[in-house]
Formats: sequence, structure tokens, C-alpha cells
Amino acid sequence: MGFPDIADKIKALAPKLRGRLSANAPLAGATWFRVGGPAQVLFSPADEEDIACLLSALPQDVPVTVIGLGSNLIVRDGGIEGVVIRLGGRAFNAIDVTDGFRIAAGAAAPDQFVAKAAATAGVDGLAFLRGVPGSIGGALRMNAGAHGGEVKDVLVEARGIDRSGAIRVFSNAEMGFSYRHSAAPDDVVFTRATLQGRPGDPAAIAAEMGRITRAREESQPIREKTGGSTFKNPPGGKAWRLIDEAGCRGLAIGDAEVSPMHCNFLINRGHATAADLEALGEEVRRRVRETSGVALEWEIKRVGAPAG
Repeated sequence: MGFPDIADKIKALAPKLRGRLSANAPLAGATWFRVGGPAQVLFSPADEEDIACLLSALPQDVPVTVIGLGSNLIVRDGGIEGVVIRLGGRAFNAIDVTDGFRIAAGAAAPDQFVAKAAATAGVDGLAFLRGVPGSIGGALRMNAGAHGGEVKDVLVEARGIDRSGAIRVFSNAEMGFSYRHSAAPDDVVFTRATLQGRPGDPAAIAAEMGRITRAREESQPIREKTGGSTFKNPPGGKAWRLIDEAGCRGLAIGDAEVSPMHCNFLINRGHATAADLEALGEEVRRRVRETSGVALEWEIKRVGAPAG
């Protein structure tokens, strides 16, 4: 059972749309966990102008959700009501080196591709992005970081479109960054970012990226159906250590499992549902709270409605 089809209504409200609108579009394949229900309407915009056209015409009571590469995301089994915007194509994937050792990157550009482009151009300071799963849009939204770096260290400005269809540009200070969080308005659809690097030796940067790659392969279940880190590190502590001390390594609900390799990662061993993964995460939180008194906060974004 799907959602009511509102795609035709949206086309009537915004007849100049050039992107693709798909009703009851499956989303499981768009997430690294490979779980979840459909989008009521999936919108693949042609460019910024197309997003502005949609948002300015869309009734305020129609929810809008933006997804990127789906690496840090659980879509619940009942799917996502309203419009899901998924960016792609040259308009949002472009990565360009500009003057002053800056990188301009589209919101759909994978973080690791941005790191590689910077390294090739001899732009140092962005190698940490090699260790961040996902794309630049998600990195902006959650101040993503790894291996000693985070977005707030390198962002010059972020560009996006708000719910009225207006272009918005945010300076680093205006993003309101904190640990794995930005205070930018929830209704803004980020479209690109400008990042500041510094002069560096391409060979030395490539070597650093190689070190990051090896560290990920040795410590994280990157070849499994998984997401990024499940929980934020609590102040002064490590989430994985608290999870391990609570006896949760290898804990399973259905086909959802706490990774034996790195216990701040959840894994879909085959046929897990979003409900299995979320229930497992909540059980981990319960056990950690019981053993340590620490209330772990989800880092993975959970969106949509439960099944039924």
C-alpha cells in the first residue's frame, strides 16, 4: 500500500518544472542500509532554478525531505510522506578548484571525490573528507568530520534554497556549527559549498588519504550494508567503547546486528527492516544508559513513518 499520488497536482502547481517527479518511488536502494519504504513523490531536480520552482509553488503543508547518498540514513518502513528531493547530475556533482586554494563543490558531490580533487590540485586541509561517507550536502547539515578534521574547519560559505524558493548564502559563522550539528534552517536545501584549503604537496596529501583509507578498511565494516557512525561520541568519551562495555558487540535483532568489527556501526546482514535497525539502536542506547549512565545520541538520521 502506497501513498496517494500527488505528483500530478505538483506538476499542475509548477508547470515549468524540468526535473523528474516519481510517485511512490522506492528508496531502499538509495540508502546504504538497503531498507525503508517509498517516497510519496521523489523529485530529481535539473538545477537550482528547478528546486526554487518547486519549493516556491509547493503548499506549506506538504513536507520536504532531502536525501543525499543515503550513507547516514535510515528510511523507516512506511516511507516518507510529501516530496523527497534527491540531488544528482552535473548541476550538483561538480567539483572545481578556484583561486586561493579553494574548492567549490556541489551538494551531491561525494566527500571522498572532493578530497581526491583537492589532493590532485595540491590543496591541503581537505584529506579528512576521504574518511567521511556521504556527500557535501549532508556534510554541511551535520558538520561531518573524521580523522581530526570537520567541515567547520574548512567551510567558507554554503549556498542553498529556502522553502520560499529564495537563494540563501551562509557564511561559516552563520551555519552555527557544533559537534555533528549545524544550526542552519531546516528548510534550506543546500546546493553547493566553497571550502578553503592551503598549499600542499600532492604526493604528501595522497599519502595521508591512503593512510585514512587503510584505517577505515581495518577498523570499519565498509563492505557491509551499513551506515556511518550510529551514535555521536559523548563529551570526553567514545561511543564505541561504551557500547562495547555494555556488552552490545554482535548484538542482533532479526538481521540487524551491531558490527563485531566496530560496535558503533549497525549492519543489515541480509533481510533486516528499518524497524529492526532502529529497535537495535534503541536497545543499545538502553543498555549503555543502564551500564554507564550515558544517554547516547543518534548520529544517523532517521526519517519517515513506521510501517502500517
